[in-house]
Amino acid sequence: MEKNVGGYDRIARAILGPVLIVVGAASLAGFLTIAAGTLGLVIAVAALLVGAVLATTAVTQKCPLNDLLGVDTYEGATATETESAGKPRAQ
Repeated sequence: MEKNVGGYDRIARAILGPVLIVVGAASLAGFLTIAAGTLGLVIAVAALLVGAVLATTAVTQKCPLNDLLGVDTYEGATATETESAGKPRAQ
């Protein structure tokens, strides 16, 4: 899979992912109450999992959902720029 996460998309994932991880972990540890009972537990686990996915996709710059939807926010070097970078110019 090619990289498809970059720019503001990556920044948002890199910020929101760890925040959701902390909120989910704090809720599971009892430091934060999101909702009472089972609903609170479900929301905390969901926040933890979604945060982990967002943080992972921000680091790897690869998102399967973006791939399925055809979304590509990665702005890497094109193949010709990469290939010509290592070759000396002909004079």
